[in-house]
This record gives sequence, structure tokens and C-alpha cells, in this order.
Amino acid sequence: MPTYEDVGAASEWLCRAFGFTERERFRGPDGRVTTAILDVPGGGAIMPGWTGPDYQSPAHHRRQCESAKRWHAVPYIMDGVLITVDDVDAHCARARAAGAVVLTEPQDTGHGRSYRVEDLEGHRWMFST
Repeated sequence: MPTYEDVGAASEWLCRAFGFTERERFRGPDGRVTTAILDVPGGGAIMPGWTGPDYQSPAHHRRQCESAKRWHAVPYIMDGVLITVDDVDAHCARARAAGAVVLTEPQDTGHGRSYRVEDLEGHRWMFST
């Protein structure tokens, strides 16, 4: 699952923005949140984690790397997560209100209604019906 520079803050934000529910969080010896288990409405779970002090989030990386900046110039999902939701439009509005960067507005596709969004550390998600 996605790796974050600050798993505790990411877990709280993901719950607020995407409607997940934090089931459990794990801390290292220094008290830092290293992993969280987040339940996804409708079933399933994700486990955002931390791999150590040298990790850079996608947003952090693209500020320092021209190649990464170019990769992220498109609204597509790269190494992202697809989650099914009941109401794509309401979900998008909730995510936007929490500060998510909406990459593509909700749209009807041959596979249902979906939208793409970037979270607080630059990870990309797609939510679809």
C-alpha cells in the first residue's frame, strides 16, 4: 500500500477526505506511527506505512526531480489505488473539501463513473462506481 512520510497525518487525512475509518495504528519505539490499517467503506482495507527517514513522497520527489515532475504532468494514475464507491460525485466533493487535488472531474466512462485525485503527499487514487 502507499508509503507516507507522515503516516499518522496521512491516516487522519485519508479518513477525512476519502471516508476511510482507522481501525488500528502501529508505532515504532520513538512513538512515530509506522503503519495504519484503514477500513474502506463497502469492504476491504488499506495499510499506509512508513519505510524510513530516506523515503520521499511523490509530491516531495517531484519538487526535486525533473523526471518525476514530467511523469506527474498528466492526470493519470501511476502506481495508484482504485477504490469502488457508491456516489462518485459526492465522494469527489468530500475529497475536494479536504484539500485533495482533483486530477479529473467525475466522468462517465465505458467502465462506470469515475474521477482521479491526488492526496496530501502526492499519491494518486481513482474512485469509481
